[in-house]
Amino acid sequence: MLPIVDRPNLPEAARPTASSPHGVKGTYAFVSLGCPKNLVDSERMLGLLQLDGYRLVHEPDGADLVVVNTCGFIEQARQESYGAIREMLELKRRGGTRGVIVSGCLAEREKEALLEQCPEIDYLVGVFGRDSVTKVADRLIGGLHEQRSVFQPAPTTPLSDRSRLRITPRHFAYLKISEGCDRLCTFCAIPKMRGKHATKPMEDVLAEARELAADGVRELNIVAQDTTYYGLDLYGKTRLAELLSELDKIEGLDWIRVMYLYPMYFTDELIDVLAKARRIVPYLDMPLQHINDTMLRRMQRRVNRQETESLLAKLRQAIPDLVMRTTFITGFPGETDEQFAELVEFVREQHFERLGVFTYSFEPDTPAARLPDHVDAVVKEARRDELMGVQQEIALEFSASRVGQSYDVLLDRPVPEEKGAWIGRTYADAPDVDTVVYVSGKGLRAGQIVKCEIVAAHGYDLVAAAVGKPR
Repeated sequence: MLPIVDRPNLPEAARPTASSPHGVKGTYAFVSLGCPKNLVDSERMLGLLQLDGYRLVHEPDGADLVVVNTCGFIEQARQESYGAIREMLELKRRGGTRGVIVSGCLAEREKEALLEQCPEIDYLVGVFGRDSVTKVADRLIGGLHEQRSVFQPAPTTPLSDRSRLRITPRHFAYLKISEGCDRLCTFCAIPKMRGKHATKPMEDVLAEARELAADGVRELNIVAQDTTYYGLDLYGKTRLAELLSELDKIEGLDWIRVMYLYPMYFTDELIDVLAKARRIVPYLDMPLQHINDTMLRRMQRRVNRQETESLLAKLRQAIPDLVMRTTFITGFPGETDEQFAELVEFVREQHFERLGVFTYSFEPDTPAARLPDHVDAVVKEARRDELMGVQQEIALEFSASRVGQSYDVLLDRPVPEEKGAWIGRTYADAPDVDTVVYVSGKGLRAGQIVKCEIVAAHGYDLVAAAVGKPR
């Protein structure tokens, strides 16, 4: 069973700002897959359905309808999405639900071809048809099937993400500052699904951030397909530094975390803001994908090794205690043993605190699919394992170095069936992708920030004792 909006504190965290005057139209369950950007879309659809009079239930069996918000980024994600769709269609065949709506990136990428593979899907809703989900639900409940798909062109300005019904814990949220991407990396199909880069106007971003802070958010995670590009299309220049400066002024927020930074458009102004802001934590997520110049050109990354190393050195020098997260791809078409060895040595030299590795995924509708010299799957996986082995040593060393030190820890949830034990994160840990801290202490609760002394490292994770007064 795939997660069906599975946050245990959902009723507390997911609170729409209004309710329908017409009573309950029907019940629905929701499957949300994919990245944080897709999660924001899920939360917006959940909010619209709730405001329109539909009631969310935890389990799909018995719900009037099920919405599956899919990911279509790489083959593994598509297979997970197909698995969720087929599971819900099987439930429909058994009479457990009246209908299945499929939305998100897989729907946008496959369009009507998805109906050919899974003809029992009741409705398809593309990425930019997201806000029509209530109309689609009304049609399904009303037994209308004359139009089974809703696809809209990418808007010039991103759709509003306000009035969400959040499925993250109340104390943290994702804030999407733009939609789409102009990078055109040869391995990536996101521009085909999400369109060209479209900046969300600054006043809209700030209004949404204030709304989230008023709703109890303490940690705001800034996401986009390319955060450093922010503003270029709308204002004629990048304005991420200015946006972050304004976000840093919002009362109620404690941590602001910046994700998905592309290694271009890093101005001195941006670095200065990152270094001096009160609320922006010294944690940067910057997917690099490779370091060999030939590979970077084939990937069409538009940066080279020298520029990357210069930027990393500049960031490390300017931002004390900086934690860097990045990702790499092994087995990209044409990658030689020597080029991979260069990547391994680069990882050893840089000591990234957080790092993920993916094998190259063959995507038929991308330029990389047409490149010569595709790498055998066994070789791709062996290279991934080797690189992750190198990173494991670095990550474990970093965890061990933190023992005996004190850090603020944001508490996410209790450890099941263990009194006085909590799972939290330091500034060095983004939700769901990084390590966690197991905290013991009295009088603690989710959403608090408490000073903790790290007493042990348990693999990647840390063990700590609360030593300060929670706030």
